Amino acid sequence: MDFKQESITTIHDFGKNLDFLKTRINQLSKQSRIAVLIPALYEELQKPALLKIRDHLQQCLYVHTIVICLYAQTKEKYAEAVDFFKPLGAKVIIIWENGPRMVELLETLRNKGLDLLEVRGKGKAVWLGLGIASLEANVIALHDADINTYDDSYLPKLLFPLLEKELGIVFNKAYYARLDTSSLRLYGRVMRLFVTPLLATLTELFGYSKYLRYLSAFRYPLSGEFALTSDLALNTRIPSSWGLEIGLLAEVYRNIAQKRIAQVDLGLFDHKHQVVGQSASEGLQKMCSSILRSVLRTLTEIEPVAVSTEHIRALQVKFRREAQDLTYQYFVDATFNNLQYNRHQEEVTIELFEKVIRQSGMDYLSDGGATTQMPAWTRALAVMPNFREQLKEIALADAASIGTTNVPLQQSPS
Repeated sequence: MDFKQESITTIHDFGKNLDFLKTRINQLSKQSRIAVLIPALYEELQKPALLKIRDHLQQCLYVHTIVICLYAQTKEKYAEAVDFFKPLGAKVIIIWENGPRMVELLETLRNKGLDLLEVRGKGKAVWLGLGIASLEANVIALHDADINTYDDSYLPKLLFPLLEKELGIVFNKAYYARLDTSSLRLYGRVMRLFVTPLLATLTELFGYSKYLRYLSAFRYPLSGEFALTSDLALNTRIPSSWGLEIGLLAEVYRNIAQKRIAQVDLGLFDHKHQVVGQSASEGLQKMCSSILRSVLRTLTEIEPVAVSTEHIRALQVKFRREAQDLTYQYFVDATFNNLQYNRHQEEVTIELFEKVIRQSGMDYLSDGGATTQMPAWTRALAVMPNFREQLKEIALADAASIGTTNVPLQQSPS
């Protein structure tokens, strides 16, 4: 284990302090209210990961509020979710993201000049969830609903740096080793084979950049697990695309001094693995496309950089070399740990990601980097000052109304 620090604070887990963290968090929760936010699709109710997460949350007495932001296509499916989370008791609030009452509330917001009805994806769920969570708590932890390795160390690790006020941390992001625990295979392909060589190549092309150094300091910038204060949640714009995690880090960079940003080791981590996809609009390639656009857009916004066609062409060539060099290092690491590692398949994946750079990079230049972002909550509250309270009332009203006939709703999120 190393003690290496980056431009942000890196918190290591030496495996000796979990009992201390639990005890201290129980004490600190009497001074600061804690919320947990989980964005979820109905389909995840059928999988063992969410059942495991729910059972662990039952034991977390220090959590005051659990917010589930759910996308469900019928009232029957929403009712199943309400029943699924009943063991969590009164502390759970389930937002029916696409329910009729929610659509009506967003229509009211649109009529006042802020249109969020057409936004789809995880970013919208996170934004809605942060609205209620920031109303209920001082500190919010967010994680995905598909974590197979979820255990009772995750929340204490995420929360402690924010709850212990003398540390001064206001944003804490998880890092971990993405490992398929059943097949003993390295995953995290988008991080290993795309983001890491992409950031290195951009630094080579544009020279030293505080922003690129900041992004590179995160050992797993794509992790969906983080904790933040309610004040930061209210002042942060949330991207709605696959570029959510990178875009969120850009917002944190703008709003917070780096000494108040941390990352924490969650150890081995396994959740659902996606297919690479046949084009830049599918699977991991779609994720890479959104990440590339997010990085280029935020780099242009933050630094004195103008991305050109020549940059995209050079990025494509240099990226492939950088990514290919990494495969040797991954091979050595995997062999030492007796893990499966298919170097040929890694090279094939790199070639597909390289094509994403060419196609999505040129698309980025042609459309000016257009992207969809949820506004900061402070803007929504300027339009409707009681919007969070209305959101909570709707969530409670939906839960109280289950048992009526199915209601067909909007199309599934893209």
